[in-house]
Parts: sequence; C-alpha cells; structure tokens
Amino acid sequence: MAADGVIFGRAIVAGDARGEALVTDESLSFWGGYDFRTGEIIDRHHPLAGVRAAGRILAVPFSKGSSTTTAVLLESVRAGTAPAAILTTGTDSFFALASIVAELMYGKAFPVVALADADFASLETGMHLAVDRSGAIRLI
Repeated sequence: MAADGVIFGRAIVAGDARGEALVTDESLSFWGGYDFRTGEIIDRHHPLAGVRAAGRILAVPFSKGSSTTTAVLLESVRAGTAPAAILTTGTDSFFALASIVAELMYGKAFPVVALADADFASLETGMHLAVDRSGAIRLI
C-alpha cells in the first residue's frame, strides 16, 4: 500500500464499494468452493475455508476452474451473499462476466479491479478499504 494509503488499480468492472478486506494469495474455485447461499468459502483445502466473504472486499489473485465461477457468483449476487468487490492480479474474465451479467439481470454489479503484483501483496485481511469507479483503492 502506498504511503498515502492509495493503490491505483485498473477497473475491469467499474463500481464503488466499501468493506473489510479478505485476502488470500491462493486462487479460489467458486464451483464447490463458495456457498452462494451463505457467502462462505467451503473448499476445505483453501486457507480461507470457513470464512465468509459476503459483503467483504475479496482479494484473490485469480479464479480457479471454469465458467462455473460466473454462475456461482451470479447466484451469490441474487442471494445477497456476494463479495462487495473483487481485487485480482490480472483481468479475470469469469469475475468480470459475473459482475456484468449481475448488473443486467439484477441491477447489482460489483467492482472488479486488477492490481499490480506488488500492490496486491500489500493488502492484508482486516484492512478497511474503499474502491472507487476509477479503480483506486483507499485505506479508510
């Protein structure tokens, strides 16, 4: 995190969000790894197993798996258990597609922001972050 508490990422899907960061350096499969009914990470082998990502700023380097990630995230948006935003280390088309379709179907997109590796590595679980439409992430 920069000295001024701001990281400038690239907005893949623009939006505004605030929340507590939930950070992992391991990819996550949403198919079988995320319970859309509760927002809990249920992959027993993932370091965040048992933790709820609903309403939080989820920082995950990239998705693991297939297009089912999009379906599970879309269902979590419908159920109100999606992360408030997703921060990644690159353009993850599955996260972006879920957000775009959620906007079309439910009027509820979530920001998806790509960060440089060093900026991603500066994030820590428990930080309170604000994401803005430009892709800037501020420590609040």
